[in-house]
Amino acid sequence: MGDADIALRHLARRRPEDLVRALVPEVRAIEVLGWVDSQVTTLERRLDKALRLRVDEQPRVLHVEFCFALRDDVPDRVFEYLGFLFAALRREAPGEPVPPIESVAVVLSGRRRRLPASGERRIAWPGRPFSGARFRVDAVYQRTIAELRARGSVLWLVFAPLARDATAAALREVVAEIHARAGTAEERAELYTALLVMATIDPWGHTLHKELVKMVEDKEEGLLRRTPIIGEMIIEAEQRGELRGELRGEQRGELRGEQRGKQQAILELLGRLFARRIGRRPTADEERMILERAHAVGPGEVEDALLDLEGEALVRWLAEPLRPS
Repeated sequence: MGDADIALRHLARRRPEDLVRALVPEVRAIEVLGWVDSQVTTLERRLDKALRLRVDEQPRVLHVEFCFALRDDVPDRVFEYLGFLFAALRREAPGEPVPPIESVAVVLSGRRRRLPASGERRIAWPGRPFSGARFRVDAVYQRTIAELRARGSVLWLVFAPLARDATAAALREVVAEIHARAGTAEERAELYTALLVMATIDPWGHTLHKELVKMVEDKEEGLLRRTPIIGEMIIEAEQRGELRGELRGEQRGELRGEQRGKQQAILELLGRLFARRIGRRPTADEERMILERAHAVGPGEVEDALLDLEGEALVRWLAEPLRPS
C-alpha cells in the first residue's frame, strides 16, 4: 500500500497499546513508550511505523508494516526500512546497543489459501548461512470476525469487512459496537472511515460496501455525510455507481480496491488535518491541491506539511506550483 495506509497509520498512532496487545500477545509485562519519530534526513525517510516498547524491563522496538497484499516487494521494503530504522536508532544513542527489533506485516488481501506465518529477505550467498531479515505475517483478511473481536479493541473491528466470514448482519453488529465503544463523535467518524476504506478492498468478494455505508449513516444519523469531504465523496461515489462492488477478477479487483482505499483515506484524513490546522474546512480548490500534491509527492509528505506548517504558511505551500518529476 505504500503511503496509502494513511487511514490505518492514523488510527494506530492514536491506539498504539491496542496494536501492540494483539501483535505481541505472548508477552505479559509490556509498556508502550511511544512511536519512533527519528528522521534520517540524508535519506529523507520518516520512521513513523515503529514503536518503542519496554518488554520485561528491556527495550524493544516493534515495526508494523500495513500491506495491501503480500507481494514480492514486501520483503525488500521490510529489509530496507529496518536498515533506515537501525541507522536512526544507532545515531540517537552513539555507543549504546540498538534495541532488538521485530517486524510484522499486516496483510489486507491476497490469495485464498493460508499465507505463511513469516517471510524473509535473504541477502547471503546461496549455500551460505542465512543473513538478511525475517518478519512475521499477520494475514488479517484471513481472520474471522470473532478472531478480530477477540483482540479486544475497536481498532481491530475496522478490519471486519476483510474477514472471510463477513456478512451484512455481522457488520451491523460491528457498527453498533463501534458506536457504543468509541468515546467521541470524532473518534467514531475516524473508525467508520477506516471501516469503509477496508470494505472497498473486499478480498473475498462480499460486496458489502454500499450496505455498510447505509448502516453507518442509519446508526449515526448522517455523521459521515456531515463530516467534511467524506460526505461529498460518498454522494459522488453513489452517483457514479462505484459502490456496487462487482467482482471483476482477482487482480483487477485488487487494483480497484486499492485505488478506492487510497482516494478515501487521502480525502478524509488529509482534509481533517487541514481543518484542524486552519480552523475551517478546505475549499474545493484546496481539496484539489491536496489531492494533486498527494499524488505527486506522496500522502506522507503532505501529511507532514499539514502537521508542521501553520495557517497561511500551509495555504501558501499548497498553492506553490508542483515541481516537475
